[in-house]
Amino acid sequence: MDPMKAQQLAAELEVEMMADMYNRMTNACHKKCVPPHYKEAELSKGEAVCLDRCVAKYLDLHERLGRKLTELSVQDEEAMRKAAAGTS
Repeated sequence: MDPMKAQQLAAELEVEMMADMYNRMTNACHKKCVPPHYKEAELSKGEAVCLDRCVAKYLDLHERLGRKLTELSVQDEEAMRKAAAGTS
């Protein structure tokens, strides 16, 4: 696969993953913070605060997991390189 095609595929995958994360966050925070039976057209102050906190926590957790997975991936790559160098 040529580098341009691989880069485009990676960009498309990243957009798809971000859209999925956004949809999951929206559904989870809506379910947690907004009652199923609306009383008013606008969010109450409590609902808005709950949504703000929920989104902040969700994004923070997403960032932490991303860093941890990157760290683990780097460790795996180093271990594979060491193992390959040891067998050569």
